Order: sequence, then structure tokens, then C-alpha cells
Amino acid sequence: MLYQMVKFVAAPMAQVMWRPHISGGHHVPATGPAILAANHLAVIDSFLIPALLPRHVTFTAKSEYFSGNPVSQWFMRLGGSLPIDRESASAAQGMLDSAAELLERGELFGIHPEGTRSPDGRLYRGKVGVAWLALKTGAPVLPVALSGTENVLPVGTKVPRFTKIGIKIGAPMTFEGDYKNARDRRRVTDEIMVEIQKLSGQEYVPAYASSIKAGMS
Repeated sequence: MLYQMVKFVAAPMAQVMWRPHISGGHHVPATGPAILAANHLAVIDSFLIPALLPRHVTFTAKSEYFSGNPVSQWFMRLGGSLPIDRESASAAQGMLDSAAELLERGELFGIHPEGTRSPDGRLYRGKVGVAWLALKTGAPVLPVALSGTENVLPVGTKVPRFTKIGIKIGAPMTFEGDYKNARDRRRVTDEIMVEIQKLSGQEYVPAYASSIKAGMS
């Protein structure tokens, strides 16, 4: 109920402030489970997709988003995101288990396979949690490409800016393999990232964004 109330307010606000152009919305199933796997350019990414799609979407978001910038806290809590502690393997697995339960109930789940925001606008190697979910649950994966969201709430700012954003949703992808097999998880993740790159047009970097950020700091 709270989600629907928030959406009632958030969707018109997003339309006015960020003039979103959404393509491929017909790929989102009217019922049943699906995983929305999106590139990650900004804190607000995990809020925008749930706000602008007709169905309820639960996204992951790093735990820092719930305790840092008050604006990001507000967005994450209103969007019903699942917090994840990226430094804790057990916490990450717990999040995946919760996501699997959502999918098995026929819900939509959103995830950023890169695991963190791109430091420079390029697309980075995906982490294998998305493949674990797809192979374990059998839910289709919808590749999603966001654009322009990095201009909504740039790092270091607290007030969202008026700008224009885009959301491209690709055709559903289904996979075969064993979710316990590391090679299958890596293969599926890489296939998903290829489709995200085709939609976004970003330059692809075969390295983890978190490693690049660590080197920059």
C-alpha cells in the first residue's frame, strides 16, 4: 500500500523533472517473475525504474545509500530497495536468497550487475549474482540501459537537477545451466552484459568497477 502511494506521487514527479523516454516497456511481463538487469550510472537508478514502470519492482541498493546522503536515503526507502553490504559475502548471499523468494512469488526484481556505479560512464564487468538468480529461479532476464541519470544527482550534490533521462528495456533472455557452477554463472553474466552494452552503447571495460574505484582512491 505504501509503495503504491509513493508511486502515485513519484511517477508524476519523475515525468516532470526528468522527462524520461522509455522504450521496450512491452518486454516487461504483465504478470510473473522477471529480473531487470540494468547498468548503473547514479544513486537514483534504483529509484527511477520502479517509479516509472507500472509493476512493482524491488531493487538492490548498497547499504551506504541508506545511511549517507539524506536524499539517497529517501529515494531508497521510498522505492522499497533491498540493502546489501558489499563487503560481506554472507550478507550478499542473504540478499540473493531474498531476491529468489521474490521471484518465486512471481514478482519483479531489479539488480545492477556491475555492483557499483560506473566511475566514468563506461560499462564494467558484471558480478555473477544476476546469473545465480536467473539459473536458480528460471526467471527471464530483461537487460536495461539507463542514460542521463548521472546528471540527476551528481556525486557531491544534495538537490536533484532537472534533466532528461532514457530507459531502454531489451527482450527477455532465458538461460540453461547450473547455478552452482562457476563457469555457468560467469557465462550467463557475460551474456547479459553484452546485451546491456548493445542497448546503452557504452564502452565496455572487462574489469570490475569496484577495482577501478579502489585504484582511483
